[in-house]
Amino acid sequence: MQDFTYTSAAARVIFGAGSLRHLEREVELLGARRALVLCTPEQTAIAQQVADRLGERAAGVFAGAAMHVPIETARAARAEAARLGADCAVAIGGGSTIGLGKAIALEEPAGRFPILAIPTTYAGSEMTPIYGITEAGVKKTGKDLRVLPRTVIYDAQLTLTLPVGLSMTSGLNALAHSAEGLYARDGNPIMALLAEEGIRALAQALPQVKADPADIAAREQAQYGAWLCGTVLGNVGMALHHKLCHTLGGSFNLPHAETHAVILPHAIAYNAAAVPQAVAALRRALGADDAARALFELNLKLGAPTSLAALGMPAEGIALAADLATQNAYWNPRAIEREAITALLERAHAGLPPA
Repeated sequence: MQDFTYTSAAARVIFGAGSLRHLEREVELLGARRALVLCTPEQTAIAQQVADRLGERAAGVFAGAAMHVPIETARAARAEAARLGADCAVAIGGGSTIGLGKAIALEEPAGRFPILAIPTTYAGSEMTPIYGITEAGVKKTGKDLRVLPRTVIYDAQLTLTLPVGLSMTSGLNALAHSAEGLYARDGNPIMALLAEEGIRALAQALPQVKADPADIAAREQAQYGAWLCGTVLGNVGMALHHKLCHTLGGSFNLPHAETHAVILPHAIAYNAAAVPQAVAALRRALGADDAARALFELNLKLGAPTSLAALGMPAEGIALAADLATQNAYWNPRAIEREAITALLERAHAGLPPA
């Protein structure tokens, strides 16, 4: 067995349909007195319901969360938290909202601004100490335990209003965390187990959610898979796939989850020959002989996007993306070669199967 070091930084997880009923208890257990409820403009109504449920413990609602956490949004949220005297964030929504909570906590001393996350998508950000902030068209990411949500409430009932298309791309985004976590440089057998199980759960649940969006059992299984995949993302390093997605998202303002869905099959194909054990685990989880092709076909089955062009990326941006992806050396199991990366991006842009 490989040598490894394993450090756990687990959050408190409340799981089950209807778990939002425990919100007041959980905020009280955090020792918080003035919770700032965060959301996107589209989720203002549910955020207000959360604030109403908290009563006097709610400092207010900030409904300005935006994709990729623009620095201007982060500064506005920090200022609002200070103005209201907020001592914690209740972030209800997807990765954009939870990421905004992290941007606030990042500026506070450790433990002074806890985050309670209520994910309504399958992104997995709620289980990680990873943050990302976009400034001047460049998305910068980092890790800091100050931003790891202290408590997570998984309530599948809150995902019922998530449109089917977003449910699919959000789940594929989570699946990507585990797929790349399988060959992480700092991986270990525990994370490999969680990764394979998370992929299996999502690959089974997402077609069921597409067939019947009101299937609570399928929604719960998708949340379970997202929990495991988010845990993997938070505990081991990522490589080419996430580098490409952050580059494309930050530089071309492409939608986060959809970009993950498009790029994943191509990134797995790029690295496959260098990581046979990871590919074997992917095959088991997906029940397929060709893992990269199976991921591409899963996109098609779920109605998820398969091309960067469909997401709005201009063809002339491929060269810039390849340049950015090959700058600032980072670990990947296969050497980062500009010509090969350009070819990968060209296929992804055109919506072709991975090669």
